[in-house]
Amino acid sequence: MEGWVQGVGFRDFCVRCADRLGVVGYAMNLSDGRVRVVAEGTRDRIDALLRELERGPRLARVDCAIVSWQPVSGKFTGFGVRYAGHGA
Repeated sequence: MEGWVQGVGFRDFCVRCADRLGVVGYAMNLSDGRVRVVAEGTRDRIDALLRELERGPRLARVDCAIVSWQPVSGKFTGFGVRYAGHGA
């Protein structure tokens, strides 16, 4: 996610939305100011998550979401926050 997405509660917003939708994966700040979101779930739930994240929390401004569809890895059991250098 690109825009004003760091320092505004964006990753916690991701966690709340993903948990509500039953999506697993993670959100992580990147050094260039973007937030990477990796999410697994059904297509309709991922689409719903993407819509929520494009709106973002009140203080955020999302300018761009770059989406890359990949095969499901099955390695996630929940949705959380990751930190640079820890399994990015």
